[in-house]
Amino acid sequence: MTQKSLHSHVKSYVFACTNSSQEECFKRLLFGSNKVYGSAAMRVEEGDFLFLWNLDSDLLYGVFRAARDAQFNMIPEAWEGKYPYQVKVEPVGKIIPLKDAKRLLNSLNVERSSPISENKTLAILELYRPSLLPINQWFEHLAQKETTKGLEILSEPKSWSLLAHIKKAEEAVEQMPRLQPTTLWDFPRQSYGSSSKGNNKYAGVTPAELIWNLVWRYTEPGDLVVDPMCGSGTTLDVCKEEGRRAMCYDISPPPYRKDIVKNDARKIPLPDNHVDMVFIDSPYGDNIRYNEDPNCIGKISSETEEFYDELEKVIKEAHRILKPGKVLGWLIGDQWVKKKFTPVGFLLYARLTKYFDTVDIICIARRNQSSNTGIWANRARRFNFYLRGFKYLFVMKKPIPNEKRAEEPREISWTYYRREKIKKS
Repeated sequence: MTQKSLHSHVKSYVFACTNSSQEECFKRLLFGSNKVYGSAAMRVEEGDFLFLWNLDSDLLYGVFRAARDAQFNMIPEAWEGKYPYQVKVEPVGKIIPLKDAKRLLNSLNVERSSPISENKTLAILELYRPSLLPINQWFEHLAQKETTKGLEILSEPKSWSLLAHIKKAEEAVEQMPRLQPTTLWDFPRQSYGSSSKGNNKYAGVTPAELIWNLVWRYTEPGDLVVDPMCGSGTTLDVCKEEGRRAMCYDISPPPYRKDIVKNDARKIPLPDNHVDMVFIDSPYGDNIRYNEDPNCIGKISSETEEFYDELEKVIKEAHRILKPGKVLGWLIGDQWVKKKFTPVGFLLYARLTKYFDTVDIICIARRNQSSNTGIWANRARRFNFYLRGFKYLFVMKKPIPNEKRAEEPREISWTYYRREKIKKS
């Protein structure tokens, strides 16, 4: 028997611990992650292989198998609640620590934020093979569902040497997005992963990674996300994949999306204080033909007060259905047409602040718009105007009733760094 003895679509994941948290991992036979790696952790399915990387000792413990699908807060008290994206594990034989784990994972181009591909998984599993056990028997053993009861760890870490057939450039099973650390977001592609999210040919389609970042920053698995202007359904597709519930509406849903409810965003059919997050990618004028519905806000010019009055009706509905303390993300762009600039983002933001507190304002780089060509770039230089290079993402929070707010200026301790004096020559 060979590596084919293993179940099809073999994949694995790396979880991490420290000296202080390792004992609890082994005692509970439980691996956990924080929000940074939560998306990958929640993709673990029963039977997947797992490895535990101690960041302090730089040892990679294996081999483990997922005893069941990952769950959110399976054991809430584990690690004092710091790592709620959890997987129950079982050891496959004796647990062996490999030395120089960081160098090993780097050499394989393996990241904790994504699943490990089949070929790389098999290569890592081979490193754990007992020296006297033939390779075919080793993979036959791994294919068996029965595992060693209890937990026995070899006292002496095992050295490893790179295998010639390992290809560093090989892609993971599914390359996952990462949480954006700054207020400048740039997504080269509309979608991510192995399945499409929304329709990248749809007018005004939203980058899927943008929604992914909002979902993972401001919601948890099982939370309800609402998109009242969802277009081709990007929000719906992201939420389904990330374990969130979603209610998505559009005034003119695509005929091929039966899971999108036809509805006007100015009247959302949901109760008050019901939703964990709202995301809106609204028209920013009548510059795009979104659909043929005469009531579409995208048929109103953003140079008129009426446009913002209608969007304020949507703002009021988003505020009504959101739970207190929860977040609204609103994507909007400015307009420049026929030598006139309209600060659509600023004008909308003024309306938003009437109902919401500001969490932050993020700049989203614009790509793939029809003006992103050499001809239009040349025209912008010749005729002295600017092409729209970004959109605003306003992240707003619904205030909590009776929440105490600081009325006096806060005292902030700033850290200053001395600059080295430049020696004059």
